[in-house]
Amino acid sequence: MTQFTAALMPHLMLAPILLPLLTAALMLLLREERQRVKLALNIGATLLGLVISIALLLWASVPSGPSTMGVYLAGNWPAPYGIVLALDRLSAMMLVLTSTVALASVLFAAARWHRAGVHFHPLFQLQLMGLCGAFLTADLFNLFVFFEIMLAASYGMLLHGSGRPRVQAGLHFIAINLAASSLFLIGVSMLYGITGTLNMADLAQSIPHIADADRGLLHAAAGILATAFLIKAAMWPLNFWLVPAYSAATAPVGALFAIMTKVGIYAILRLWTLLFSVEAGASAHFGSLWLVGGGMVTMAFGAIGMLGSQRLGHLAGFSAILSSGTLLAAAGFGQNPLTAGLLYYLPSSTLAVSALFLLTDLIERWRNDGASLAPYEQGDDAPFLNAQLVPTEGLNLDDDEEVLIGQVIPAAAAFLGLAFMACTLLITGLPPLSGFVGKFAMLTALLNPQGLGASQGYQPGAAGWMLLGLLIASGLMALIALTRAGIRHFWAAHGRATPALRVLEGLPIAGLLLACVALTVQAGPAMHYAQATADALHTPGRYIEAVMSAAPVPPPAAVPSGNTSTREAP
Repeated sequence: MTQFTAALMPHLMLAPILLPLLTAALMLLLREERQRVKLALNIGATLLGLVISIALLLWASVPSGPSTMGVYLAGNWPAPYGIVLALDRLSAMMLVLTSTVALASVLFAAARWHRAGVHFHPLFQLQLMGLCGAFLTADLFNLFVFFEIMLAASYGMLLHGSGRPRVQAGLHFIAINLAASSLFLIGVSMLYGITGTLNMADLAQSIPHIADADRGLLHAAAGILATAFLIKAAMWPLNFWLVPAYSAATAPVGALFAIMTKVGIYAILRLWTLLFSVEAGASAHFGSLWLVGGGMVTMAFGAIGMLGSQRLGHLAGFSAILSSGTLLAAAGFGQNPLTAGLLYYLPSSTLAVSALFLLTDLIERWRNDGASLAPYEQGDDAPFLNAQLVPTEGLNLDDDEEVLIGQVIPAAAAFLGLAFMACTLLITGLPPLSGFVGKFAMLTALLNPQGLGASQGYQPGAAGWMLLGLLIASGLMALIALTRAGIRHFWAAHGRATPALRVLEGLPIAGLLLACVALTVQAGPAMHYAQATADALHTPGRYIEAVMSAAPVPPPAAVPSGNTSTREAP
């Protein structure tokens, strides 16, 4: 890495936050009639954000060790007194995932949905700002700030397109998230009262030295804070709001919301491994059993919900819940190989759920607009299964004028069918796509325990066997539900007109699925990245050292030659 690049990259950490903020401010200065200009700005800023995120990912994954980090002191005050941004492998991965889903969503919205309401584009960029800020911040107060920016934008995004179902679901969504925000503030206030700091690294240093008399209060504060995160992560029974809200949203908004549940997962994974690691003394692994148990119940709830769903939007919503439950349960075990497996599974499942939300809009539109009334055109007395009622125009017939091999599948219908099949394979964890690789990695880790179950003398542990069974059973239940939906919408779809599919609608779906294919083809490097990320998460001392030792930049006259980087390396 050149000296110029080393000096530039830390400042580039600000770009995922400042770029959407400035873009949203610029679009608010434009009149609402300038939709094309706003759309171009939105797509351009999102694409540039993806390029920047990839550059940060490459920077965070240089082969100098799993703890490679970038630390940026935004106010040039040392931690824990000033605002600190921290970039490691986990936050870089989440930035790339967010930008990928966002680009697919805005391209899909460009076909029609961005015109369904006002201020779609600035709200979209403000939500990206909140998401990226939550992944980069290194203190709890600014995490709350970015959470609120993200949620405030999501309220408007959910109501985009109006209609009674969206308004009703939006009111429930707002109410539950306001309650979560209140819990967030209460938990943060209690932690500050006990430790005197909100910097994550400083908190991790303080927790092992908390007096025994205050440790119960510390655990209560952590539990309240975790409840706020678990609401966002859709853990049962706190996830009753998700399916009605996500299924009522417009397709591009639902696809973008798929990443919002992962913000709760990220916060839990970041804070739990940092504050309650093996180095936390008497508080080590606090809440692990709750994560494992709650995650497994959430998995069962999501799988049963998929079996009971008749609407594709509900199927996609319960798929997001199933994904969140899987990640939470796996995270609670606290073992490196299992964490690596879930980190590989996380982007794969998120991309698949986002693609399913986009597909839902196209399939439902095709179903509602292309329904055939052919069986009723010859009168109500005609038998429903009369062969004469089956339209024969355009079909291949034999010598007896009977249908021989059926009608040629239109290209648009074939694309929808293949995309739906790919989503099914990814969500259920069937080979050969990345969903199978992620689940197989987690199953392998469960059968070779190195964490909680092994330390308690289980092989691999009662909880491990339960999670192993649920991974297989939930995948089977999801397969039944999605296969049934596929049969109803594709196999038994007779007499429909050819689906109207625009390039801007098919391209983002294909892009999301191709990203999953790329994860499959590059499974080796991706798993190495996930394992290095898991190793860094489970050795929080290096994160703490990088943040706490970051020095402010001295005045220009005092800067030694060639020492302008805030880069922290082991």
